[in-house]
Amino acid sequence: MLNDSPERYGSVSKAFHWVIAVLTGWQLLKFFDRIDDGEHWVGETLVSWHVSIGTLLLVLIVLSLLWAIGQRRHRPAQDPRTVKLVKAGHGLLYLGMLLMPITGIFVMLGGGHGLTAFGFELLAEGDEVAWAKAVGSLHSPLAWILTALIAGHIAIAFYHHFIRRDDVLKRML
Repeated sequence: MLNDSPERYGSVSKAFHWVIAVLTGWQLLKFFDRIDDGEHWVGETLVSWHVSIGTLLLVLIVLSLLWAIGQRRHRPAQDPRTVKLVKAGHGLLYLGMLLMPITGIFVMLGGGHGLTAFGFELLAEGDEVAWAKAVGSLHSPLAWILTALIAGHIAIAFYHHFIRRDDVLKRML
């Protein structure tokens, strides 16, 4: 089933969720650059794709948001006691996921590097742009905040599955 239903998420929502989750996990491997200046297999093989994967993530997140908006009347029902908290949590996750590639683009533009994704030049190199560099400086702190939000998201999913023993996690599997 492509579309969401009151019982579970559809295959499109699941695909967006898990592809974005895997690619975001890949992006968070950038934290390994802080170890030994990235001079190890993670930094040398996976992190080199950071800008390209970030650009792809921006596209996927926007498409996922548009899909979610279109599916909002069909989505699984929420517990009325926690619906506002759940919506706030998901809103913060989406905000963080959107801000990460946007601030990453500002890192590149602010440094005068331009933007190349998967070998295609999207924005040409140029002069450094101070205000873009300032906005881009939020990229690293946002990565830590997003990591905490993701950890909370995973912890709550496991809480629902193992403690409450409800179908919240199963709806996305």
